Amino acid sequence: MAGAREVDGMAEQLSLFGEPQPAPGLRSDALHRGRDELPPRVGAHRGSRGSGGSGGSRRSGGASAAPGGPDGADLPPTSAGDREGAGADRRVPVPTGTSPGMPPVAAAPAPPPAAASPPRSSAPTPASLVSATAFTGSSAGRSAAGAGPAEVIFRHPRASREIRLGEAVVGYELTRARRRSIGMVVSTEGLSVRAPRWVGVAEIENALRAKAAWIRGKLVDQHERARRHEAARIQWADGVGLPFLGETVILVLDERVTGAILQTDPQALSGVPRLALHLGLPQTAEAAQIRDAVQAWLQRQARRVFEERCAHFAARLGVQVKRLQLSNAQTRWGSASADGSIRLNWRLIHFGMATIDYVVAHELAHLREMNHSPRFWDVVRSVIPDVDRVRQGLRNEVLPDLGA
Repeated sequence: MAGAREVDGMAEQLSLFGEPQPAPGLRSDALHRGRDELPPRVGAHRGSRGSGGSGGSRRSGGASAAPGGPDGADLPPTSAGDREGAGADRRVPVPTGTSPGMPPVAAAPAPPPAAASPPRSSAPTPASLVSATAFTGSSAGRSAAGAGPAEVIFRHPRASREIRLGEAVVGYELTRARRRSIGMVVSTEGLSVRAPRWVGVAEIENALRAKAAWIRGKLVDQHERARRHEAARIQWADGVGLPFLGETVILVLDERVTGAILQTDPQALSGVPRLALHLGLPQTAEAAQIRDAVQAWLQRQARRVFEERCAHFAARLGVQVKRLQLSNAQTRWGSASADGSIRLNWRLIHFGMATIDYVVAHELAHLREMNHSPRFWDVVRSVIPDVDRVRQGLRNEVLPDLGA
């Protein structure tokens, strides 16, 4: 709807010819990922999309990225909602001396290896993310205490070629396309390269070597993101923990209670969760039953907390919230429209109050400034002085994967 604003988050695409641009899809900062930065989106935006100019916020999700979707208030970073880290897209001009009329150039012969490489299994690497395997020795003579740096392998599941970039061996997917430049995208699967049909492999790999540091850095980032997302997957059973308002709450299946009851142990030792959510379910309850009961409780808590914080910041900013709705978006944390409607992603309830306050204040500030101008940020800072620190923290947030 016209006049609405949102904040994006999650993956971003980088171009050699300009500023970072939001990538399609979903992680987590505070308002937009290339412009504002919310792991999903926060703020007032032009409708249901946008990370600039309009006002909304995005978030990063499940263990996924946050919202992303057609409505203006979605979350941050998931592999399912935002190419989960489709890292960045770099376009490299085709090397001079090559023209559309020239035939493909044969690949230059690879130099002989200085030493025997450690054996690598021909078995396919696990799908979904770059596989990073460190080899510290080999039967050919390198000792584990060894001489030289460890070899790290990143292999795309559809890799058709392999190249050494410093200490890393990168198996990449090469696709020929009707284009005028060499494009590189690092995603959770690994490195994908798109190149014109008339450019030879030697030129392509020279371009990859020129960007070796960038490629290695993005591959490591994506591997770490996937590891964090995997660690955030919830196994729905008695005794499992999940984040709630920045703390860990332990689920307890307890048929003696009705519904869901949160209990707090003020005597809990340091480092031991003090929150326990008792669910009126038997020990034999299926995972889907547990998940649905917890999700319903979390959404009730989200509405309660959001209503309290909206009332608090509306009074301080001198604005009026006409309607508050919960969102389940995949790429935005929230959005605001000129008619006083606010949408907030209920998954924010996993995060601490500082993060929730920032997103709420961001959206309400859009009721005064429907843009992301310096005046808008002055409004936000009037109630959230450490906005830059909180925004950065939101970018790094990883949502728990609640399952389908």
